[in-house]
Amino acid sequence: MIGVIEGFSIIFAVIAVGYILSRTGIIANDSQRLVLNKVAFYAATPALLFSVVSHSAPNHLFSPVIGVQALSAAITASIFAAISLLVFRTDKESTVMGAAASCYVNSNNIGLPVGIYVLGNAAYVPPLLVVQLTVFTPIILALIAPGSVGSALRQALLSPIVVASAAGVAVSLGGVHLPEVIDEPLKILGGASIPMILISFGASLHDARPLRDATERAAALTSTGLKILAMPAISALLALTFGLRGDALYACVILAALPTAQNVYNYAATYQKGMVVARDTILLTTFISLPAMLAVAVIFGR
Repeated sequence: MIGVIEGFSIIFAVIAVGYILSRTGIIANDSQRLVLNKVAFYAATPALLFSVVSHSAPNHLFSPVIGVQALSAAITASIFAAISLLVFRTDKESTVMGAAASCYVNSNNIGLPVGIYVLGNAAYVPPLLVVQLTVFTPIILALIAPGSVGSALRQALLSPIVVASAAGVAVSLGGVHLPEVIDEPLKILGGASIPMILISFGASLHDARPLRDATERAAALTSTGLKILAMPAISALLALTFGLRGDALYACVILAALPTAQNVYNYAATYQKGMVVARDTILLTTFISLPAMLAVAVIFGR
């Protein structure tokens, strides 16, 4: 329990630094903040993922935990879609983005720190990230922008994060031991990833005000409730059904409780579809998910 509290304290402390830097004007605007994300995305995070994956046991990389996450995401999205069709009766694209917001977890910005500091094993995160980028993203884009599946898939497969993760898998499966002159610089560069991501994330919380649009409020609250409550519960039930116990069961529930990924809003904004429900769900789950994960840790006696 103390270790989990310490892990969340570390995450909150660095997020708070980003918030303070934004509040005091040191990070003055989104352009400055996004520089941190770009450096993390194109350099530091690929280095971190390669280091983590290449040093991981193969059984961690192909864990049933990832299968549970994919299945629970599909079920959660289907529930939102059904509610939207029966209750909200909105357009298809808004339904798609609400469904995506209810199940597409922030496996990078928050997932990596949670994996390292809360689960004590970041190896679950890269496979989950790859599944979301190569399976979920093309489906989402195909539904809101027909004809873009091939382009979305190519971009996902060639992204630095996916390439680095795939290279790490190859090294892990091949039992390759990299020389220190290669391994150490990657570890140093990877060490910058989480601080930059969390600082940028904290800076993004300044002036965040969700639920301003009354017409989309019910959809956003439904998507948030499914993400924070339903998806972890579904993951727990699936994990138990498949015989997962102990650390694997705990990982399933914690990963399912991660907040909605900011990628979802990026997709919505790119095609100008379902932006409000995507944005509000991201903001709400961002604030609620970390306390929710702490509650999960308490339930599991961690």
